[in-house]
Amino acid sequence: MGQGKSLTPEEKRVIVTLKKYFDRTQKDLQEHRYPSVQKVANALGFGITTVKRILADYNRGIDFGVMEQEFKGRPQRLLSDSIQTVVRDYIRKANKEGAYITLEMLCEHLSGVAPEKEFSVRTLGRALDRWGFTFGKGVRTQRLKEKDHVVAARKRYLRRKIANRKGEEGTVRPEVYLDESYVNKNHSKDFVWYYDDDGPWIQKPTGKGERLIIMNAITKDGWIPGAKVTFKSTRKTGDYHGQMNQGMFTKWFKEKLLANIPDNSLIIMDNASCHNILSPLSAPTPSCKKENIQSWLERNSIPVKEDCLKAELVEILAKVGPQPTYILDEIAGEQGHEILRTPPYHPELQPIETCWGIVKNEIARNCDFTMENLILQLEKAFDKVTSKTCAGLIMKIREVEDAFWRDDAALDKQN
Repeated sequence: MGQGKSLTPEEKRVIVTLKKYFDRTQKDLQEHRYPSVQKVANALGFGITTVKRILADYNRGIDFGVMEQEFKGRPQRLLSDSIQTVVRDYIRKANKEGAYITLEMLCEHLSGVAPEKEFSVRTLGRALDRWGFTFGKGVRTQRLKEKDHVVAARKRYLRRKIANRKGEEGTVRPEVYLDESYVNKNHSKDFVWYYDDDGPWIQKPTGKGERLIIMNAITKDGWIPGAKVTFKSTRKTGDYHGQMNQGMFTKWFKEKLLANIPDNSLIIMDNASCHNILSPLSAPTPSCKKENIQSWLERNSIPVKEDCLKAELVEILAKVGPQPTYILDEIAGEQGHEILRTPPYHPELQPIETCWGIVKNEIARNCDFTMENLILQLEKAFDKVTSKTCAGLIMKIREVEDAFWRDDAALDKQN
């Protein structure tokens, strides 16, 4: 191997596999003159320092590609919320500058931002479509841009949010940010001190383990007193939102949240399904069943043919239907509050998302892989988010809102 040449994933896998073979056969062969690491270096002609570095990376969980004898099932393809924010900033900056942008260029940029992750062009393309981006015609060239419905939703949200401002830091109505999250029993730090010759032989449980689901809310003064609720998930996999049903979330919303927030609050939440349960009197949405859409049109004396397809009914609904109304909006309105939903795919507009990050980082520092300790550490971790933390995060969100407002106006002039 030439000096300074990077190892390929295949070569790294060979090093790991051969090391395991020497570990497994050393006792049987009664060969103890050289440690396994030295044998790997001798067999492959690599430097022992290189072999140790590759093994240390492997033990930290860095993936060198699918090793079929150890990893089965579908590889994880999910991209985190932080990646959404990086993607949006990069694409909007390129659009403002009139720069041509492709998926390959975006993959290269993300690899520089998060070198520990691998970004597939196909996976990233599917994610961009989910996040509301499209590959459309710009002023003079083809470029990636956000879909119109996402831009419009963001503009409506920002218009209402900016209208609620009063002075430098004040608001007309108190702002309450709510969200749900979860934390696993085995949530811990990946890095640990170790003796270089031995490598990081830390024994961590496989898998993420049992998890707790958390609901809470903040204002500029910190966590809402009495609003925090945690409960043990009955599932170890899948989207944690699947553990939230209408009854559970509505009960928390009425008894824990509304009972403890300031009067006349503006409640800000995302578009999770449990937040958007339609009122019985609401107009249907395109995602409703065909029978529900047809029944609503008939009740409102809008003639439709009996052989209409759902696509035709949705088209009619879009022309004549009012905005849907939701159960939570009615409950909040009865007590003098208003609900405002963030635009789709915009976690950077929710300061409580950063609060969850602070809580989870603190838990990871004190993990011992038991549920009892997780519950104990979760209580302590919430104390790390103070009123100063929340006030600072909300002011940073204002800066993000202002940037979106300016950039949207600038991009609109180019179209």
